Amino acid sequence: MSTLDLSPYGIQADTVFHNADPAHLYEAAVRYDSTAAIVDSGALTIRSGEKTGRSPADKRIVHHPDSAGDIWWGPINIEIDEHTFQINKERAQDYLNTRQRIYVMDGFAGWAPEHRLKVRIIASRPYHALFMHNMLVRPTKEELADFGTPDFVIYNSGEFPANRQTKHMSSKTSVDLSFEHQEMVILGTEYAGEMKKGIFTVMHYLMPKRNVLSMHCSANEGEDGDVSLFFGLSGTGKTTLSADASRRLIGDDEHCWSDQGVFNIEGGCYAKAIDLSEEDEPEIYDAIRYGTVLENVVYDEETREVDYTDDSITENTRASYPLPYIENAKVPGIAGHPDNIIFLTYDAFGVMPPVSKLTPEQAMYHFISGYTAKVAGTEVGVDEPQATFSACFGAAFLVWPPDKYAEMLAEKIREHDAEAWLINTGITGGPYGTGRRVPLKYTRAMVDAIHDGSLLEAPKQTEPVFGLNVPTTCPHVPNEILMPRGTWDNPDAYDAKAEHLVGLFNEHFEQYEDMAAPEIVDAGPQLQTA
Repeated sequence: MSTLDLSPYGIQADTVFHNADPAHLYEAAVRYDSTAAIVDSGALTIRSGEKTGRSPADKRIVHHPDSAGDIWWGPINIEIDEHTFQINKERAQDYLNTRQRIYVMDGFAGWAPEHRLKVRIIASRPYHALFMHNMLVRPTKEELADFGTPDFVIYNSGEFPANRQTKHMSSKTSVDLSFEHQEMVILGTEYAGEMKKGIFTVMHYLMPKRNVLSMHCSANEGEDGDVSLFFGLSGTGKTTLSADASRRLIGDDEHCWSDQGVFNIEGGCYAKAIDLSEEDEPEIYDAIRYGTVLENVVYDEETREVDYTDDSITENTRASYPLPYIENAKVPGIAGHPDNIIFLTYDAFGVMPPVSKLTPEQAMYHFISGYTAKVAGTEVGVDEPQATFSACFGAAFLVWPPDKYAEMLAEKIREHDAEAWLINTGITGGPYGTGRRVPLKYTRAMVDAIHDGSLLEAPKQTEPVFGLNVPTTCPHVPNEILMPRGTWDNPDAYDAKAEHLVGLFNEHFEQYEDMAAPEIVDAGPQLQTA
């Protein structure tokens, strides 16, 4: 227990656990939380309640004169007024004041001391404290003693609903941010990922004001100190390709690029656990041990063995663990300037080349577009892919307009002579249903060739759809798969599918044409099929 005074936060609590170690949080979870259990690996398993994923439609940002002109208002950043924010904050405080035990976790967002934020979490569930113990950069005893006033505070009263009748509320869930008060209020959702992504959203606002680029990407480092960033939406291979036994993992999800280099925002990883196996993902599997939080998984009540294939609660089962639990992690999560920027896409249309070199302008275009494609579903007869676009490969967390981040990325690419690449981990040899996925061994070989420099030196040919520079040869990859049109049995069918995809790109990018520079717009697809 702690003597930490929470009265400045409107909370009067007799029992406060301040930066309790995992053992105490385990004990509290098992004793007071009916959904908590310790499984055979030593991890703590828990349920997040009704919500098993984020609620982006319920995220709100206070509309304030000091920040309103900076924010990309719309369906991503929905406004709330100051009065409503204060109502929700008081509702959260009132709920916390009814709890017998309060759990406070202090930590840092960002490994780089010159840019990190001091974050304080105030919660009523020990699981939330343990989760943030894993996800924040953990302070030393000396740093905690000297922590002082936090830069940002999260009131997590997720067990208590928002009042649906309150202005701006769309449901009983509300996740509210005030950049002026440096506070976040959570009501109506116990999903721990709201805290993680809330802090990421704050970093997405504050870091660009310091000329630091915040990025939704993974990062790793080679033996010679060369750094690669991997951007990609879900299913494109971001985690898989950055987890390289020959390279050190800087981080798996959230990073910043400053004048000093790259640093990880987080102190831990939040990995998907569905269908997890020791054979396919040994690093993540081995990280699930004492201290790890397993969220919404199913386990055998007698043996306590987890069934990672069981999605009866949710497909979004998760594991949260400290970064050092990954054997080849780089701690502290700080590295030099990136040598390679790798955008990953899963193109289910079979149009995009498996690997291509980007100009800075093309990098900005594809960064703003954030393209991937998914199969429409499992209904009989529905097998046409659906294009998905997410600006900067993480639109849900952007605060400034996308071109702000794209311009910063292009500037840093030019300043530090980084090379930009686009890798298609999707379909080759035809559209989905006819072609096949680019074999992982080939994709890994392409990434290896990027890292050893051989792909940069390889001769290249401009493909006619996107104007991309495509290598004509790559070690350990058949030359014939590198130019996609030649892999199709029917070139005319390829042309038709390419024209369709180009139309989707152009239609999507129309919303950014007024904010993007002409050279970025011109870097988009210029279809010239044979």
